[in-house]
Amino acid sequence: VTVEDFELVCRGLYRALCIREKNMQQSVQRFPQIPSQFLRSIEGEVWRASDTGPVFTPPVKDGQDPFDTGNLPEDLGYHVQMKDGVVYVYADKAAAERNEPKDLPYPSLEAFLDDMNFLLVLMAQGPVKTYAHRRLKFLSSKFQVHEMLNEMEELKELKNNPHRDFYNCRKVDTHIHAAACMNQKHLLRFIKKSYHVDAERVVYDSKGKQLTLKQLFQQLNLHPYDLTVDSLDVHAGRQTFQRFDKFNDKYNPVGASELRDLYLKTENAINGEYFATIIKEVGSDLEDAKYQHAEPRLSIYGRSEQEWAKLAHWFNTHKVYSPNMKWMIQVPRIYDVFRSKNLLPHFGKMLENIFIPVFEATVNPQAHKELSVFLRHITGFDSVDDESKHSGHMFSTKSPKPEQWTSQKNPSYTYYIYYMYANIRVLNNLRRQRGMNTFLFRPHCGEAGAITHLLAAFMTADNISHGLNLKKSPVLQYLYFLAQIPIAMSPLSNNSLFLEYAKNPLPDFHQKGLMVSLSTDDPMQFHYTK
Repeated sequence: VTVEDFELVCRGLYRALCIREKNMQQSVQRFPQIPSQFLRSIEGEVWRASDTGPVFTPPVKDGQDPFDTGNLPEDLGYHVQMKDGVVYVYADKAAAERNEPKDLPYPSLEAFLDDMNFLLVLMAQGPVKTYAHRRLKFLSSKFQVHEMLNEMEELKELKNNPHRDFYNCRKVDTHIHAAACMNQKHLLRFIKKSYHVDAERVVYDSKGKQLTLKQLFQQLNLHPYDLTVDSLDVHAGRQTFQRFDKFNDKYNPVGASELRDLYLKTENAINGEYFATIIKEVGSDLEDAKYQHAEPRLSIYGRSEQEWAKLAHWFNTHKVYSPNMKWMIQVPRIYDVFRSKNLLPHFGKMLENIFIPVFEATVNPQAHKELSVFLRHITGFDSVDDESKHSGHMFSTKSPKPEQWTSQKNPSYTYYIYYMYANIRVLNNLRRQRGMNTFLFRPHCGEAGAITHLLAAFMTADNISHGLNLKKSPVLQYLYFLAQIPIAMSPLSNNSLFLEYAKNPLPDFHQKGLMVSLSTDDPMQFHYTK
């Protein structure tokens, strides 16, 4: 690499980091101090610690009620409405007609696409690839030298460290889905127990005919006594490899969607009581283990505007709280499914159903007490689905706006990511002004599919889950290292779906100094033990 190339490369990387820093600060997410200090010294500026980080809900103190509605802020009576896929906040309806929104950092689609195109070009440049590859190799070798020199010292340090070993250091599972947060044995035990206690209880509504638990099992030709973990069939072995569709079916115990509705959903004939009980059992297991914490994801689909209210009602009614759990909201990218069933007129409606209720609860918390309490326990949003599904659409200035997206085709990954980021950005600034907790955007990204997914997340996401495809792009991998973007990796999950265990890049990323953590993804599908 010549000196001229070298300068060009470093300018490119500098601009890339500036793009991320700007987006993180404007959306009230995190950008680490050290790169920030370096960027300022390149610009010849004095670095000052920023006070614009995310706002987290403080832990519930002893004797405090986690569902307390007494300390909610007053209603503001603002008017919120969506324009071009982004929610705008107005003082009242008249201001909306005059088009005078409140002063919040609304995102600009043009600026975002300019930045994205710059990064696309940067990723493909030869000298940048060479430079990034060499730096990564250097980081790897540095770690190996460190290992040779300091291994004995570290072992000595470990042995001299009182009261801390592998079992009692804190472990936080930052990527786990609520519908699969129990292991298969736990689910089986719970099904048998519920049958034992509730056999005569009406638990299922099938086309207006109400069934008791006993009748439901008879209709499925099953008896819980005969069930084993093998016949439960929720475990994903290697037969789901590269078959995401088969994997999704594993969420149905014994292959029966009726049992999934009964045990693993928040909306059903018993108002999600069984699901809440299982989750609380998982929570109490975590509390017994003392040093383990989890962050399960609950789904909001965007089919109707009632979803948030129903989910918050479930959360408050069953008091689904554990000091060892925080919550995340996952939004599956399945607009095409809802559109083909005619549940939605256009993509904009889906975005409205996902974000408008949260804005309304932020503006008028007294009018939406349950939802306001639920939002206090939520740390972020996640975007989930099979990334290997190809969408023929390329996100550009010519893309239809969400309100015009009426076709049955699913928008691309980047399209989803941008509009989720845009709304979270406005929402976070509004919530911070009101002294409420803010949300981080933490999508599933780079598990499969195109490399551009990781580029979209680099620009918009606080941290990601999976990130396997970083091994295909040295430039992005080096940028993820420089910006210290956290990556929650799940080698066991990948082993059943996309990449066998021995080839997993986790140890390699860890050696290079990327910020990685281990997570479970779906204990029900992948684990044998707690």
